[in-house]
Amino acid sequence: MEYMIRRVDRAPQLDADWEGPDWAGWEVAEITHFRPESSLHRPRTEVRLVYDSTGLHGIYRVHDRYVRCVRTNYLDEVWKDSCVEFFAEPRAGSGYFNFEFNCGGAFLVFHVTDPDRSTGKLKAFRKVPVETGRTVQVRSSLPPVVDPEIADPVLWTLQFYVPFTFFEPFIGPLGKVAGQTWKGNFYKCAEEVSHPHWAAWSAVDELNFHLPRCFGTLRFAS
Repeated sequence: MEYMIRRVDRAPQLDADWEGPDWAGWEVAEITHFRPESSLHRPRTEVRLVYDSTGLHGIYRVHDRYVRCVRTNYLDEVWKDSCVEFFAEPRAGSGYFNFEFNCGGAFLVFHVTDPDRSTGKLKAFRKVPVETGRTVQVRSSLPPVVDPEIADPVLWTLQFYVPFTFFEPFIGPLGKVAGQTWKGNFYKCAEEVSHPHWAAWSAVDELNFHLPRCFGTLRFAS
């Protein structure tokens, strides 16, 4: 799987508007590879990425049902809610970052340097400190808490911005991003809902999103 991240001269407005002019025409990646452990609910999920001189911008659009989220704090277990995720490995051998966002806009980020989970948890990772986490901007079309679960069809969007300076305390200076190739993946999941599911853009070969061997390619257009 490969996705080309185009450069924009002006940062998209942080309004979670998939149909807005800031996002029109940019390449769409669709999250279609559902794990067989999932329920029969297979929400259509799309994502777009662009970048500017300061950082990376992304937006998700989810055609969903059975939507629920109750976690509202940074570093909460947001993957248990209705959730979208973006994993990025900017430089081989320097670890990757898992940006996980619930549908209400709460999120977590770890810097993972050894994803082995044979003991049931990640072998080596660092929770990104709250001071750094605050530099990530998130906007969702849904309220922070969705409870009880929405069983009817609902279309929701989530937009995020990550400055390039976010990565540098962990992996060093990024240098000129234009022309770089990163590895990464996009995911859709929900665990503590009536219809759990786990899906990826670049297919994972087990029920585990922390698999760098399964990451796709992210290219920054020159």
